[in-house]
Amino acid sequence: MSERGRLRIVGLGPGGKDWVTPEASGWIASATDVIGYAPYLDRISLREGQKRHASGNRAEMERARNALQLAEEGRQVALVSGGDPGVFAMAAAVFEAIDNGKPGWRALDIAVSPGISAMQAVAARAGAPLGHDFCAISLSDNLKPWPLIEKRLSAAASADFVIALYNPASAARPRRIHDAFALLRNLKRAATPVIFAHAAGQADEYILIETLATADPCRADMGTLIIIGSSATRVIARGIGTPFVYTSRRAD
Repeated sequence: MSERGRLRIVGLGPGGKDWVTPEASGWIASATDVIGYAPYLDRISLREGQKRHASGNRAEMERARNALQLAEEGRQVALVSGGDPGVFAMAAAVFEAIDNGKPGWRALDIAVSPGISAMQAVAARAGAPLGHDFCAISLSDNLKPWPLIEKRLSAAASADFVIALYNPASAARPRRIHDAFALLRNLKRAATPVIFAHAAGQADEYILIETLATADPCRADMGTLIIIGSSATRVIARGIGTPFVYTSRRAD
């Protein structure tokens, strides 16, 4: 193993160059090889001589192992991820690959560069809906069973958390978001604020504020993040523009 090899796992944020940290930009600029999901790589400019390794949406473990192998061979590797790489993203895949992979990978120079998560970006756009206790749940049942997701949704709703829903719908599982809303409507108030945010920070961004009773799950796709409020979440109507949404830090 070359002493010069290293792996940096980099968060690009949810979209927009202004949301990429200086550390992330520096690590990408110094890399010999940049690896990632193809649409994420399309968001960055590589200099001459850098090698681009693009792959598909469900190739997380393949990307992780490729990054580790290149680092072991002495390459300076940047593995890019949308949002924060530690939140439903590539950092966990890399450490799982290390845990179950070649013993030599454990000695590699590896570091994670945090990014702005999708839920942070959406919260900032809306106001402060994550201002008190909250949790994040992925509705993807590709790697975990749906009954476990239902159990976690029920527990979070019963505990009155604000809930950020990642991966709400895709072409392969269009109905899970409907199942989730049906469950939550039995456990939360009908007037609970709901935020639909599509492509936060990107050109096609839109933010919609609804209630749990009126929200249409059909609005969701893989580019959408949903925040469902708690009993302490409030909506401030405005004369112009999208309402502000915040969650009071004063618990009842």
